[in-house]
Amino acid sequence: MVISPEVLRHLPMAFWIGFLGAGISAWPIFRALVQFKSRQTISQYAPEGHQAKQGTPTMGGLIVAAGVIVWLVFWLPHANTKDTAAYLGLFLGFAIIGFVDDYVVPRLLAGKRGLGWKQKILMQIGMSILVALSLKMDFGVSCVVIFLILFFSNAYNFSDGLDGLAGTLGLLLFGAVGVLGLLLGAPAALSLTSFAICGAYLPFLFLNAPPAKIFMGDVGSLPLGAVLGLFVAQLAMADAPGAGPWSFGVIGALVVLSIVMICELVPVPLQILSVKVRKKKLFPYTPIHHAFEKAGWPESRVVWRFAFVQAVCSAAAVAWIVMARPTDEPKNLEGRLHIPTHLQKTLAAKVVTVEE
Repeated sequence: MVISPEVLRHLPMAFWIGFLGAGISAWPIFRALVQFKSRQTISQYAPEGHQAKQGTPTMGGLIVAAGVIVWLVFWLPHANTKDTAAYLGLFLGFAIIGFVDDYVVPRLLAGKRGLGWKQKILMQIGMSILVALSLKMDFGVSCVVIFLILFFSNAYNFSDGLDGLAGTLGLLLFGAVGVLGLLLGAPAALSLTSFAICGAYLPFLFLNAPPAKIFMGDVGSLPLGAVLGLFVAQLAMADAPGAGPWSFGVIGALVVLSIVMICELVPVPLQILSVKVRKKKLFPYTPIHHAFEKAGWPESRVVWRFAFVQAVCSAAAVAWIVMARPTDEPKNLEGRLHIPTHLQKTLAAKVVTVEE
């Protein structure tokens, strides 16, 4: 595994641009959200204790979005334009969907907390198709990319239900994705943007730590989850040394990385199906983190246990790729050693001289 020194050199810059972009904008965004009364409306079906959070400012994901957008706009002129432009377009598109859900609909339609799930899914599908088309992939690959974008955007959206949960999980997920991108030779923009997102999370988490002064909202969770889904797709397609794209080892590592997201998303449709067909709940509460609250766990314990599991999954996914080795070891010296280009030319010239 040869990690590009050029990408490594830019990683700290990406992190700090994301951090500063979010940090500088955090307080103005917070004050604006308070002034424009962007308040969270707590569902009547929420677990006991959540009603105390009624009125907390939402749409705090704009803080993370500010850092991410500053980074992508900065990096766009210096990078693979196709990938970086796709990230920026996907992020902005899903952020607009989140903004409509968080702010526009509740103000235009009295009594509505946001978009209906069918409306939201249709808008997400449309945006995902546009991004897949912009990347000019085969039809089958495009379908997988669209599925992963939808899966992760909604899974991450469901995780945004407890103080500090979505931010902590996102930090651990994007940190691991950035490292996996380096190891698998994914596009440089993937790893750099992942670390920029990690930097952008920190100012948000400062305000979202319990008791939260601000919630992420769909304006943050939907675009972050969508970009995460696209990154996972690109990691699966990466031409891993000794394995190639869509290898079993890489997909296995990505499944391990995604265990918490799978647990957040899958119970929700299963619960709905069970209630409609069997007239009974399959789980005490969904999304699944609320089931642990129902069981009597304090909110902070749920957050840190979920974060611990995600940290283990992230570390295991990275370890899986690090420990993987090509099955066929190169038998010649050239395959085992990296010979600089200028030395290769010198050696070739000497070989020609000897043959003459």
